Amino acid sequence: MCYVIVTARSLLWTLLTVVATVAVLSAILTPKWLIGPPRLKPSDNSTMMYSPSVGLYNRCTRSHGRQHCGPFSLHGLATDSEVFPGWWKAALVLLCIGLSIMAATVLSSVLSCCVQSIFRKSIFTVSGAAQTIAGIFYILGLVVYPAGWGAHRVQKLCGHDAAPFFPAECHLGWAFYSAVAGVGLTFVCAVLSVQAEVATSSDKVQYQIHQGRTLICLP
Repeated sequence: MCYVIVTARSLLWTLLTVVATVAVLSAILTPKWLIGPPRLKPSDNSTMMYSPSVGLYNRCTRSHGRQHCGPFSLHGLATDSEVFPGWWKAALVLLCIGLSIMAATVLSSVLSCCVQSIFRKSIFTVSGAAQTIAGIFYILGLVVYPAGWGAHRVQKLCGHDAAPFFPAECHLGWAFYSAVAGVGLTFVCAVLSVQAEVATSSDKVQYQIHQGRTLICLP
């Protein structure tokens, strides 16, 4: 018989898992990791200020009076390192590996309401361990990323003084902080998975099962 078990802690774990995954995904896709200094750009017989920006594999600049955003990694990881810094390639790979693991835990967290074990192990324990591994990949990606600030692309955006771990005239954009927040939430989720397991296997839940109930919702 299949039991649907939902508790406040398991529901919170599921919601935070989704939020953590979306935070890192939006960061990867957004070209707002480094924001360049404001620049003047002629536009319709006038000038206006704008700040170019760059992401892990894409960038935003202004041309012909409009902002244009797009990838500079036209050949993927095979793109020349002068165009797509090697350290950023490594950061992108590490973050995508972590994101893939987190995407799997999103599915497992949704299924956890009716599937409490996988491979004879608690689905919460397995998912929590996977989230810890994902968090480690995230941290490695975030540590590797600033090592690419000495690349020609960054020096062109931030000034010739730009060097690994020193962005010169640039500052970090919201996408980087979104990734950091996602990493923090990922480890919070790993801790909450333990609490979710305790809540779904509590005496209150067992009592509801012995009462013959298949839908169990507890605070």
